[in-house]
Amino acid sequence: MKSLGVIVEYNPFHNGHLFHLTESKRKTGADVVIAVMSGQFLQRGEPALVSKWTRTKMALSNGIDIVVELPYAFATQKAEVFASGSISILSGLKCDSVCFGSEQGNIEDFEQTIRLMDDQKEKHDLLVQEFIGQGYSFPRASSLAFLKLTENSDQVLDLTKPNNILGYHYVKAIHEQKSSLQPSTIERTGAGYHDPEFNDTPIASATSIRKHLFDHSGNIEKVQRFVPEKTFDLLGHYLHHVGSFHQWEDYFSLLKYRILCSTPSELAEIYEVEEGLENRLIHTMKESLTFHEFMTKLKTKRYTWTRLQRMCTHLLTNTKKDVMLNVSSSKRSEYIRLLGMSRRGQHYLKLIKKEVELPILSKVSGVKSHMLDMDIRATNTYALKFPEPTRSEWMLQEFSKPPIRYDEADGRFL
Repeated sequence: MKSLGVIVEYNPFHNGHLFHLTESKRKTGADVVIAVMSGQFLQRGEPALVSKWTRTKMALSNGIDIVVELPYAFATQKAEVFASGSISILSGLKCDSVCFGSEQGNIEDFEQTIRLMDDQKEKHDLLVQEFIGQGYSFPRASSLAFLKLTENSDQVLDLTKPNNILGYHYVKAIHEQKSSLQPSTIERTGAGYHDPEFNDTPIASATSIRKHLFDHSGNIEKVQRFVPEKTFDLLGHYLHHVGSFHQWEDYFSLLKYRILCSTPSELAEIYEVEEGLENRLIHTMKESLTFHEFMTKLKTKRYTWTRLQRMCTHLLTNTKKDVMLNVSSSKRSEYIRLLGMSRRGQHYLKLIKKEVELPILSKVSGVKSHMLDMDIRATNTYALKFPEPTRSEWMLQEFSKPPIRYDEADGRFL
């Protein structure tokens, strides 16, 4: 069976994702599609709109055959680490290819840029430090350094675009890991990645969809034309049974407690709390009434909103520097956590089972792993917005819930 990998968050699965999936299948001729999907917290340092189990159902009911979880140690990291962990899992599952969305839409430009950056690495690193010294954030400094290096070059990427950046790191990780994965890309269509408002096309950004769902949670019908029917049904079901979607404001009181009941030295132990930010965190939190107000006051030219949100996520989950650096330093996952599969996906797993070197986990009871401990802690944190007994029930799901099974022939979950 020819296998295709995609790296996703599906927050939520919308028509743009369906377009990418359909085109990726067509372009690669894949028989089975494997999605590496972030868990309860995402790359931009946000809680997922709905749980990883509901997003797994969205994926399976819209054409994905296997859903595996990208561990927290990679899912809540900068693009380079996020990409490396994802590629290691797809390689571990013996995928033939990986296809990602990009603004560029031309895989040759990614390969050309990788070669150029390999040749110019030392000069690029010096330029990055020069721009950081001028007060720019690391992502902005990297972008400016790249623009300086390539100002007279043809066929290079626009690394100011978010999907191009991720794609670049996917291709780079394939080279670094000497993976046999064949990369390809589909040009993004419709709304931009961060567009906050709907437009006239049936493809809207996930940002605009979430914004409407947060602002109008009692009336979700307006998002219906931007998402597949199965996604809309699952969103409605989640809202009915859970009562609300997840957003940072739900966790603000927990974050406030965490910061104000910690000493500066304790905060400095948390991953991504750097350069005296521990004192700024305490001072800013004392005068903030909402998460948005807190972030607005905390934000500086040196630190992006995304970087600060990721730091807040690590504060919330008590993720310490030494633990994170230890588990993510290899940039490879220690296991493959299976969240769901179709009948076709189950057949594929049986075919490759003897070739897979990483352990495939269908349940986590009894498994000893610092990386997995972080996933469990993330789910425990994600559940804290609920009252009891729902909170404890959600926490126990991490140990008791088996992978979701989907019969694609008649469109039902087993």
